[in-house]
Order: sequence, then structure tokens, then C-alpha cells
Amino acid sequence: MDETSFVHYLPILTTLVSAAFVVSLVQRASKRNWASHLVWWAIGVFFYGVGTAFESTITVLGNTETLNRLWYWAGALLGAWPLATGSLYLLFQTGKRRVLAHVLTAVSGVFVIVASVLVFIGPMKEGILPEHRPMGRGIWEWQWLPWLTPFINFYAVIFLIGGAMHSCVNFMFMQGQAKRAVGTALIAFGAILPGVGGVLTKSHDLPEALYIGEITGIILIWIGYEFCIRGPKPAAGSAMEPGSAVAAGGAEAAGAA
Repeated sequence: MDETSFVHYLPILTTLVSAAFVVSLVQRASKRNWASHLVWWAIGVFFYGVGTAFESTITVLGNTETLNRLWYWAGALLGAWPLATGSLYLLFQTGKRRVLAHVLTAVSGVFVIVASVLVFIGPMKEGILPEHRPMGRGIWEWQWLPWLTPFINFYAVIFLIGGAMHSCVNFMFMQGQAKRAVGTALIAFGAILPGVGGVLTKSHDLPEALYIGEITGIILIWIGYEFCIRGPKPAAGSAMEPGSAVAAGGAEAAGAA
């Protein structure tokens, strides 16, 4: 049996925080005519929590091939992508930019669907899974399979983290937008942390780094989101007015990720 500590139970807390965050996002979306970016962010945070829920189940009940597949699917494929898509729709709201958002979502969505199918049908090596923690690399007979996830992660870096950082810089130079500048900075930093934890997990077999990155990341993202929605709106006609809470659902998992 794998040795477990308090850190290994952090995904339970992360799941609860994610669930509460989803409720907050859905409530806001319902008041704003189900805006595309809020709906996508809610989906992203939901799968962020689903991924950590499978981590929690594996910690408490033990790992199985099915649980490990579900964890990999929810965390590696469906954590960061919907969050990045939400940021994409917030950044590209009108005209040709909106059409581009639809095209990018469709193309990336097909990739995610194909990758998901491969995760569920890909053969896994026998007798290699840790007893009480998930494992992403070194478990597949198809050794190329884990190389599908960097494409999704790169997509998330561009639109989720990049969108938040772009907004942060813009807000820094806008009068009265200090809260939104801080909020988007927190979102960008929070979205990075699960990825850092995931890299450490893969390179040094440290799932603890992923668990810490996930809980810290989602908390920072939610705090940043609250800063953004509670800050004063940009002045009418401002270039940032349509996307004043850009990347407010950001994660990641993504990692999540």
C-alpha cells in the first residue's frame, strides 16, 4: 500500500471548492443570459472538480484501470480546454473574431473528442498502477498517447493564461481598474500552478505537487474572479469593456492539469 499523508487528501477539498465555484459561475451566467464565456468556464471548473474527485476516490478506495482512465480524461483533457474556450469567447465577442472563436472551438473540440476516445480504448500496462494514487505517464502500451495532452495544454496557455495576462497588463494602465488588474493577475498565476504541479508529477513522480497546485490554483482563480466582477466597470468605449472579467473562470487545471 502506498504511504499517504494529509497532502494526498487535498483533492477532496479541491473538489468541494470547485463545486462551490461552479454554483457561483452558474448563478452569474443565469443573470447574464447564459453568456458563452461563463457557460464554458462553469464547464471547465466542473471538470476540474471531476478530475480531483477521481483523485480523491483513488486515494480513499484505491486505484483501478477504470478510475485511472477517468481521472486522466477529466483532468488532462477536459480541465483546461473548456476554461480556455471560455476565455476565447470573452476575448472574441463580435464579428469575424466571433466566427474565429467558433472555428477554433470546433477544431479543438474534435481533437479533444478523438483524444478522449483514444484514452478509453488505449491499452494499459498491467500491474503498474500505484495502489492509492493516479498515474499519467508510463502506463500506456501506446507510448505516444500522453503526447496528445501538450497540444491541449498549449491551447490553454494561449487563451487562458495568455488572455488573463493580456487583460492584466491592459487594466494596469486604466484608471480605476486596480481590482481587475490584481484579479486577472491572480487568475493567470492560479492557472499556471496546476500545470507546474503536473510537470513535477511527471518528471519526478510527485503527485503531491499536483495536489498542492490544484487546490492553490483554484482558490487563487476564484479570488481573482471575485476581484474582477466586483471591480468598477471600464469606462464606456474602452477597448476592454466587452471583456472586463477576462479569464475569470481560468484553471486548469488544468492540469489540471
